[in-house]
Amino acid sequence: MWFKKDKAPKEPRQNRPSKVPEGLWVKCTSCREIIYAKELHRFVKICPRCGYHFPLSATERLRSLFDGETFTVVESELRSGDPLHFKDSKRYRDRLKQYEESVGPEDAAIVAHGAVDGLPTVIVAMEFGFMGGSMGSVVGEKIARAAERCVRDRAALVIVCTSGGARMQEGILSLMQMAKTSAALVRLGEARLPYIAVLTDPTTGGVTASYAMLGDLTIAEPKALIGFAGPRVIEQTIRQTLPPGFQRSEFLLEHGMVDMVVERKDLKEMVGRCLRLLMG
Repeated sequence: MWFKKDKAPKEPRQNRPSKVPEGLWVKCTSCREIIYAKELHRFVKICPRCGYHFPLSATERLRSLFDGETFTVVESELRSGDPLHFKDSKRYRDRLKQYEESVGPEDAAIVAHGAVDGLPTVIVAMEFGFMGGSMGSVVGEKIARAAERCVRDRAALVIVCTSGGARMQEGILSLMQMAKTSAALVRLGEARLPYIAVLTDPTTGGVTASYAMLGDLTIAEPKALIGFAGPRVIEQTIRQTLPPGFQRSEFLLEHGMVDMVVERKDLKEMVGRCLRLLMG
């Protein structure tokens, strides 16, 4: 009895704080493998096991495409209004404020100019984290101004698309951006300046129905969902089973809707090479 020692009851495992730092490991959405976060970033956010392309933020896109990761952000003063005083589960103006605080004040697109393979280039990178990359008045205005800047500076235009479509909180005003951006790209074409559209997962709705499909060259990332309406909606409408891989990059390439499917690690080199050919 002299050597008996009363032990304190063990704390339940679920209540013990984890010693593993948060964000150290990432689970692949496709193959479900656990990946070391630093390894994932080294592979440009491509799963080294199955090749799944993780989403990139707009800023990460710009860094991955511009020479030396150097660029200047422009048109950053634009902010969405609330012309319809829209309200669903919360007011539109409150929703905008929430996203500006969590994602950034640039709305769903960032415009920057710099050089790609030594050529003057303006890139518009869409931000899916801001209301699903939806196209409202600000996104349409930024793309129109980006095209005008290209005409003025004799620069190429690249738009990296990722979007759920038009922003319903702005009603018809968001749909008008389809015509506005298309007209701006026509002026770019008249100036004989190239426009390359890069389609990433997902690119849908009014964005697909406008500037996403108007490029002189259309490049898609592997297995990106690209279409106007979603597969489930189409199946319910036509009452038929869709073919395997429908609305994915490879399916669209096979049917002539995109020009090439390029892995992210090769994208900068391919865009630079194509711009050199198109700029003469």
